[in-house]
Amino acid sequence: MVSPVTVVKSEGPKLVPFFKATCVYFVLWLPTSSPSWFSALIKCLPIFCLWVFLLAHGINFLVAHRSANRILAGLIFSAVGDAFLIWQEQGYFVHGLLMFAITHILYSSAFGMKPLDLKAGFVMTLVSSFCYTFLYYYLSGPFTYLVAVYIALIGFMGWRAIAGVQLCNDLWTWTKLSACIGAVLFMVSDLTIAVNKFCFPVPYSRAIIMATYYAAQMLIALSAVESRDEEDFKKRN
Repeated sequence: MVSPVTVVKSEGPKLVPFFKATCVYFVLWLPTSSPSWFSALIKCLPIFCLWVFLLAHGINFLVAHRSANRILAGLIFSAVGDAFLIWQEQGYFVHGLLMFAITHILYSSAFGMKPLDLKAGFVMTLVSSFCYTFLYYYLSGPFTYLVAVYIALIGFMGWRAIAGVQLCNDLWTWTKLSACIGAVLFMVSDLTIAVNKFCFPVPYSRAIIMATYYAAQMLIALSAVESRDEEDFKKRN
């Protein structure tokens, strides 16, 4: 298994643009009350940097590894979703919801169905059911079923990411752990969005949503590079 130190040395420099773009977003902290293409660009810039991060591993790598190219596709849909959500008060919230629903399908496919881990699936089903039950009383119209479908998709994605981490059997890798933590943070981000939009104002909601969201996307993007790191490690040894 590739050591975390090796990972930091090989992948860290490629993530510098992402960290800089994330800092730019939080430093500028553009108001959401006046959406613009510039604010959309600043919000999407960290995700664009994650595109570059994956592309920096080479087109051949992306073509050869299904999980990597599906995570890249998920990041592309995420950026489109981010742009739609800039104008959510102008009626584009559902469009953003659809883009992120596709993202979760792509991420689920990238994480795969092995190992199955039905226990993790059962726990995630309980968590998803609890979240929807809590939100249900605040939902109306199409959101009653749209949110249900979205929670099912992100819950499924979370299950597949968590199932990959086999800590008890000592079969985990740093990338599987990265995918797991990333999926959990994505769920925290989206739950905060839902509670803040449909239920009641969440203190510091925007900071919580964006910090967990960017961290989630970075960790999921990192989970795509396991095969490349193992190949490089073997060549050096």
